[in-house]
Amino acid sequence: MPYQVLYHPDVKRDLARINVTMKKRLKKAIETRLMAAPEQYGEPLRKTLKGYWKMRVGDYRIVFKVSGGDVVIFGVIHRKAVYEEISKRF
Repeated sequence: MPYQVLYHPDVKRDLARINVTMKKRLKKAIETRLMAAPEQYGEPLRKTLKGYWKMRVGDYRIVFKVSGGDVVIFGVIHRKAVYEEISKRF
């Protein structure tokens, strides 16, 4: 069952900061992994972010939540700043 991918409004700003080559890698990862089997390719987050998942693509983290047949992406952020930035979006 393919999942439908939805994006948080701030993801547009995240992607504007990323170079073209990495954007292509991220797009491919989202289309092949998250749309097919997000629980298989993602890792569950813990503590205050329990219920959310992350997927690593290079030095970037895609933070998402699986809700029924939807995968909601909350951020595509560099690994150094991902957890302080992502907590502001909930």
